Amino acid sequence: MHDAAPFLDALAEGPEGSHAFWTHTRDGVRLRLAHFPGPADAKGTVLLFPGRTEYVEKYGRTATDLAAYGYHTLAIDWRGQGLADRFLPDSRTGHVNAFLDYQSDVAAMVAAARDQDLPEPFHLIAHSMGGAIGLRALVEGLPVKAAAFTGPMWGIRIAATLRPVAWALGWSSLRIGLGHVFAPGTKPEAYVLEQAFEDNLLTPDIEMYEYMRSQVAAEPKLQLGGPSLRWLHEALAECWDLARLPSPDVPCIAFVGENERIVDVERIRARMDRWPGGRLEVIEGGAHEVLMDRAEVRHQITDAIARHFEAAPPEVARAAG
Repeated sequence: MHDAAPFLDALAEGPEGSHAFWTHTRDGVRLRLAHFPGPADAKGTVLLFPGRTEYVEKYGRTATDLAAYGYHTLAIDWRGQGLADRFLPDSRTGHVNAFLDYQSDVAAMVAAARDQDLPEPFHLIAHSMGGAIGLRALVEGLPVKAAAFTGPMWGIRIAATLRPVAWALGWSSLRIGLGHVFAPGTKPEAYVLEQAFEDNLLTPDIEMYEYMRSQVAAEPKLQLGGPSLRWLHEALAECWDLARLPSPDVPCIAFVGENERIVDVERIRARMDRWPGGRLEVIEGGAHEVLMDRAEVRHQITDAIARHFEAAPPEVARAAG
């Protein structure tokens, strides 16, 4: 049994009956999950892995679209963000002790999906940081039939001349007790509240930008600023490790915006080039958050994902690892 958790139903704009609940990881961290219902004759459940700074309400519209294609959606507030447990005195800092800790969150999410008797097969949609978490989870046996990624963080876009500096800062910060400090160039304020719509890195659609702004303005506890130096070091190390792993034997489609300026597009291309049967689609005019683009683009992507899920052979679904 899972206790009910706060949920901004009206601002999420998810399917009727959407709600959130608490669950705990094996290392004692409290997480928030949101169940966005699908139809009674559902085709399965989408496990939705958000990116850094994100929270479950942000995917209410996506879940509404997925419900129209016959899917339930289960979304997660990762440790250190949303309404899940945070770890630093300045709770606006994006922080994790070890990137592999997110896999405990994944395990708790899968267990909760089964406790709630959500319809299988499961599928994966993972965005940005969730894409790194999702790739690791797939390698370790995440029980999904097919996977879709948007702007996956398989590399962080950093100028070649600055990459050694980023590594050095992250590494040294852990040894002198400064891993909690904001990474250079980042701020405590939530990006969508601090950054004007013009030249933002997330979406070319002002209506979706206001949708995101309205949510974090209504509930300040959802706000998250820049990452800590420790998060930066852990993220760079995880991207390095993931790049050396083979692609899992799970049908995969990935989307990246033509104007992507946050994650490393070349790493995404390299991964998808060697993913058996994998497909990469570049969204014309898109930015980092292609599921937060105008309605026409969102529906184009959701339609492609739904067709991808339905085309996956049933024998791909795996037992929990």
